Amino acid sequence: MFSCLGGYFKIEAVTLKRMDNFAHTNKYMPSTDVFLVTPPFTQLNTPYPATAYLKGFLNTKDITSFQTDLGIEVTLALFSQQGLQQLFGSIACIEGFSENINRIWTLRAQYIQTIDAAILFLQGHNPTLARLICNRGFLPEAARFAQLDDLTWAFGNMGLQDKAKHLATMYLEDLSDFIKETIDRHFGFSRYAERLGRSAGSFDELYLALQQPYTYIDHILVKILQQHIATVQPKLVAISVPFPGNLYAALRCGQWIKQHFPSAKVAMGGGFANTELRSLSDARVFEFFDFIALDDGEAPLENLLQHIKSNNNQDTLKRTLTLQDEAVVYIDNKACTDYKQGQVGTPDYSDLLLDKYISAIELVNPMHSLWSDGRWNKLTMAHGCYWGKCTFCDISLNYIQHYEPLTAAILCNRMEELIAQTGENGFHFVDEAAPPALMRSLALEIIRRKLVVSWWTNIRFEKSFTRDLCLLLKASGCIGVSGGLEVASDRLLKLIQKGITVAQVARVTKSFKDAGIMVHAYLMYGFPTQTAQETIDSLEMVRQLFEAGILQSAFWHQFAMTAHSPVGLNPDEYKVVKKTNVIGTFANNDIEHADPTGADHDTFGFGLKKSLLNYMHGTCYDYPLQKWFDFKVPKTSIKPGYISEALQDEPVLIAKPTTKLVWLGNMPAVEDYVKSKKGSQWEMSTLTFESTTETLSIKLNKTNAHWLVAMLQRISISNHTLYSLQEIKEAYERAGFNDFELFWDNKPVNTLYGVGLLQL
Repeated sequence: MFSCLGGYFKIEAVTLKRMDNFAHTNKYMPSTDVFLVTPPFTQLNTPYPATAYLKGFLNTKDITSFQTDLGIEVTLALFSQQGLQQLFGSIACIEGFSENINRIWTLRAQYIQTIDAAILFLQGHNPTLARLICNRGFLPEAARFAQLDDLTWAFGNMGLQDKAKHLATMYLEDLSDFIKETIDRHFGFSRYAERLGRSAGSFDELYLALQQPYTYIDHILVKILQQHIATVQPKLVAISVPFPGNLYAALRCGQWIKQHFPSAKVAMGGGFANTELRSLSDARVFEFFDFIALDDGEAPLENLLQHIKSNNNQDTLKRTLTLQDEAVVYIDNKACTDYKQGQVGTPDYSDLLLDKYISAIELVNPMHSLWSDGRWNKLTMAHGCYWGKCTFCDISLNYIQHYEPLTAAILCNRMEELIAQTGENGFHFVDEAAPPALMRSLALEIIRRKLVVSWWTNIRFEKSFTRDLCLLLKASGCIGVSGGLEVASDRLLKLIQKGITVAQVARVTKSFKDAGIMVHAYLMYGFPTQTAQETIDSLEMVRQLFEAGILQSAFWHQFAMTAHSPVGLNPDEYKVVKKTNVIGTFANNDIEHADPTGADHDTFGFGLKKSLLNYMHGTCYDYPLQKWFDFKVPKTSIKPGYISEALQDEPVLIAKPTTKLVWLGNMPAVEDYVKSKKGSQWEMSTLTFESTTETLSIKLNKTNAHWLVAMLQRISISNHTLYSLQEIKEAYERAGFNDFELFWDNKPVNTLYGVGLLQL
């Protein structure tokens, strides 16, 4: 494959050497304490937040820092007119490649001509290009376009921008396929060399790959890294590795820095280290990094910088792996405590190329597109998980086990700071599971401050998500939630200790759907002891949820047994067998295992995902489940109307005396009048309520009407005190009225629940 490459890399080698000399000779440049790096690739539409969190913390300590997302920078260098000219120019011949690659090669002039305009459009800087893209013929089309849905069905006549984004995304995916097949088989937009990062117990394969000459992408990566190092002149380079798909590039970065800029120390942290490298013993890893920090990064980073600056004893380090006497050691200074969440500062996104990120729509499903479309400021409502019981989850680790919520006031302060800094008012709360009580408080605070924001987050499908709470969340700007339905089987949900049932999930998703909030479900197959029957029954549950219209998006993943989960720690309790008890010298998290009492789980993956893709597009609900599989599967034992019956059987929620009431609506216009009938007269009032979508009028006795208006002012969202139903009843009786229940539960007042009166 690589024998057809031209002379591009020789030219680049000269350029890189020149830049290397530049980095070492420019001594006048001010030195920065910490250079925070996210290596390729995570997301194209928004920065991964780890470095922004750390920069925000370093600001509170007056520690100078600079951050970069090398993923977006490499992408922009590659997908540009100059980048594509160099890409195509680096290939001397295309013999032996697929028909699709030959087509792209033939159309290379059209790709070079259109790439800058397409990228500008996906960055939101050239919206008028949408019509040209949608008319087809402007962007060259290869194999990915064969997968296009019926665009008229998917986007209608009005979704012009989204339709164009979808087409432009397919255009970039075609180019990605070309790169992967011709010059770098590891390439991917959201991950790079992920398979190497997943090589588990041994570092051998990765180490061997890192001894090879630079790949095409490596050359671009290192060139950009050199430019930053020459400018920043850091004392410490802190590389965040959230996923296996970032690991190879992180190692390449560390390798270059240690070879060409040895005055700087290199540290690694992030989700991959937290879950995979806790038992690391392979000393070769420290040819690329000097330190590896685990769990929350604030205190370890601060201690590490103090150690570098003062050259003090390594015993002061916090949760850090390093090399001593050619052996890997773990140092954890117990005298150093972690910072509270209220002390770590507001994430700081400065330095990042916020106006250069690329919004893509790979799937037409609107909920699914949230992960790749739009710029989101990322925050967390709470550290850790308030539930912390799910047996498949790494609940023994600090980042999940230690639960610490923020206050709604602090969260809103940070939201306001980020809006001012980034100019973006979209927020993705990346909690393990956002606590419902805190979500309620946050929604109230957002509305009281009159913040105009849109936000989404991860949740558990708890019964506390009532219709009224969902309406409150929607009023505050919530547009979507994602949560774990997992195995969609009550027996297995109990074994997982999820604390939910399928019927409960159905009722909760309906509350969100009725409020106008989209719902995504994480689905799992292959949990220990799951039978073929249960797998098919789970699929039927999912089919019914989509058919009922209460689920908009979902994703199946196969169960993975991890070392830090209850299943991994106590496999006998779950009737699962470890295939090996040998602890590797490198990554140790995923455990190869066998499920003697369950189904052959691997065989179900393709059929589950194919059926789900159709359900997300609103099609094929009437297909028999057998159609999705090329082997015999059991007939479902779930009755056809299971979900619809669960929705009809929803228990009536009777307001408790302690239930809080909130008025979200505008105050009504009041018109008093006298009503006459058969010689009798009495005073009445008409209250007219104007909402953003409708006008509603109710008629009440004048004294009752004026009392109600005063009470609505009292329980208005603008007031910071929440009043209970009991307190409202007592106020009603103090005003000299009788029969509160007869008044409050009657039709006129009940009507207000549709225009802004909420029970929380």
